[in-house]
Amino acid sequence: MIHGIHRYPPMDRVVYGIPLAEALDEEIRRLDARAVYVLASGTLDRQTDVVDTVRRVLGSRLAGVCAKIGAHTPRTDVVAAANDARAANADLLLTIGGGSVTDAAKMVGFCLGNDIAAPEQLDQLRATTTPEGKTERPAVKPPSLRSIAVPTTLSAGEFTAFAGCTDTVRQRKESFAHKLMMPLAVILDPAVTIHTPEWLFLSTGIRAVDHAVEDICSINPSPFSDGMSLQALRLLSAGLPAAKANPDDLEARLDCQLGSWMSIMGSQNGVHKGASHGIGHVLGGTAGVPHGYTSCVMLPHVLRFNEPVTANRQTWISGALGRPDEKAADAVAALIAGLGLPRTLRDAGVKPEQLDEIAAGSMHDRWVHTNPRKIEGPAAVRALLDAAW
Repeated sequence: MIHGIHRYPPMDRVVYGIPLAEALDEEIRRLDARAVYVLASGTLDRQTDVVDTVRRVLGSRLAGVCAKIGAHTPRTDVVAAANDARAANADLLLTIGGGSVTDAAKMVGFCLGNDIAAPEQLDQLRATTTPEGKTERPAVKPPSLRSIAVPTTLSAGEFTAFAGCTDTVRQRKESFAHKLMMPLAVILDPAVTIHTPEWLFLSTGIRAVDHAVEDICSINPSPFSDGMSLQALRLLSAGLPAAKANPDDLEARLDCQLGSWMSIMGSQNGVHKGASHGIGHVLGGTAGVPHGYTSCVMLPHVLRFNEPVTANRQTWISGALGRPDEKAADAVAALIAGLGLPRTLRDAGVKPEQLDEIAAGSMHDRWVHTNPRKIEGPAAVRALLDAAW
């Protein structure tokens, strides 16, 4: 008999399809925020009027703007922003941008709640995973500031309560978590995503596909996330090609945003991911591969590796992608190819001399150890990397 526990996330609401200015004004008034510190994509700030719209809506309630968060959320950038928000006496954080900016706001609140003022102080609060797969998270205090997220990509990190933050000294992306790191509200306005580079919008859409696929094939799936993940795949497999064909199609872009949201329901309920995510974390932190590209490159190969133990559920994936007569790995690969996205590690900029380091580092990621088909050690990861080479 199936059994489990469904947990509702500590998020007030998701606002979708309503223009940013209108939705943001309502949320700021609802939360009675008086000093909002904004973390924005540097490109949005420099090249579009989106951040100017935010400034206009906030008016005297704007406490400051940080548009200097690097890819993969470097510790140094996060702590600098936290110190700035502390000095500004901010009472709410607002993010406008992709996953790195979203994670940065989570980390800023985390740093403020845990009295972090220097990057090296994060050492004592990071999660650690042994090569045997045991993950330990130290006791932490809750973040002292919550956030509103306005995502411009489809990675869906705005719906989770953990953040990846890169230690640029060790070249390792590390995990930090507290349930209240999740934003209070998310605003999904497809018009804001028009400014996102095509490669980034589409590839993070494949990241969302990866969320859904690995939740369906998880060692501890849930009926709620199964249903949401299948609908996410339907929306994304139709919406992503439509958005590529016509970048001004706001209906298609909203479908992608809704699919991204639905793809993350398993993460909200403790459904374990697999090796595509685990190896992807190391590809990002060690080799600088963008999140979306890691999924484009690794997911089909991980599906093939896992097919002996997840064959039945993989047929669900093929059906949801509109390719019921194909293997799931081939259906996913066809979607990626049709979007013109990288399909090999070479295409993603990984160097052959990095492969052994990536394989060894992957064994310290918790999701490699929750892959449906057991991964015995670095050699097994290296075989997957070689297949993706």
